[in-house]
Amino acid sequence: MTKRLVSIGECMVELAPSAADQFKMAFSGDTLNTAWYARRLLPASWQVDYVTAVGTDAISSRMVDFFASSRIGTGHIRREPDRTVGLYLIELTDGERSFAYWRSQSAARLLAQDPAHLAQAFDGADVLYLSGITLAILDAEGRKTLMAALDAARANGATVAFDPNLRPRLWPDTQTMCDAVTEASMRADIVLPSHEDEASYFADTSVEATAKRYAACGAGIVIVKNGSGQILAHDTGVTTTHDPVTDAKVVDTTAAGDSFNAGFLAAYLTGGSLGDAVDAGKHLAAKVIGGHGALVDIA
Repeated sequence: MTKRLVSIGECMVELAPSAADQFKMAFSGDTLNTAWYARRLLPASWQVDYVTAVGTDAISSRMVDFFASSRIGTGHIRREPDRTVGLYLIELTDGERSFAYWRSQSAARLLAQDPAHLAQAFDGADVLYLSGITLAILDAEGRKTLMAALDAARANGATVAFDPNLRPRLWPDTQTMCDAVTEASMRADIVLPSHEDEASYFADTSVEATAKRYAACGAGIVIVKNGSGQILAHDTGVTTTHDPVTDAKVVDTTAAGDSFNAGFLAAYLTGGSLGDAVDAGKHLAAKVIGGHGALVDIA
């Protein structure tokens, strides 16, 4: 029987360095990156869909065609005639990236305008995946609509996976960001935070503190990514630590966390143990940071 993973958020046009003063165009976005890698890892018995909004212009259509060519379902993508898609540019310094964004009029900001559309998109989903960026691009009413749709889907048996992906530049203030992320985590069965971000904005003093805070919100599983440090896994009160990959070649850290999430979820959802799933996530992320841009060949 076919199972269904639904990823929710914003895909953008990506301009990534390819040579001196040259950039290569691609399509990317945190939840799209996770969907793209998950589609490559999950068996054919899993359907992977993307829920977003795009324009009706040529670049929006090209983006939707890219989803389809990647075997990602496009049946629940809203088309907004007065909007287009966002764009970002990556700059690299010793493998670490910084970004410049053009996204204020992105159509994806309207993805949660229609409660009936979300209900239809989430109907029959086994797993729903979203991030803090998904929340950040929505206005307060859109976030409320999304939370209600998640509640209804969970009541119908869906599992919610959530990466807080804290990006304060996208929010009016830090408190609004932290409140929204906490509200979403209370609806999540699996939370996949990055400790460095959590320490900065939630004042967590350790990876254990991050795991306990999200577990207290109700998450059964919390996987705390920790850069080059040990990964912590918290599963219904039992905590284990996992060594990172130490010999990874770092070319570009774009999508490191997104690909980790994809590797973890693909392994866990197909019957792997928690330890196996963490291993799958870390090895995929190590492979991804060895290439340029968010989406790299993992064959």
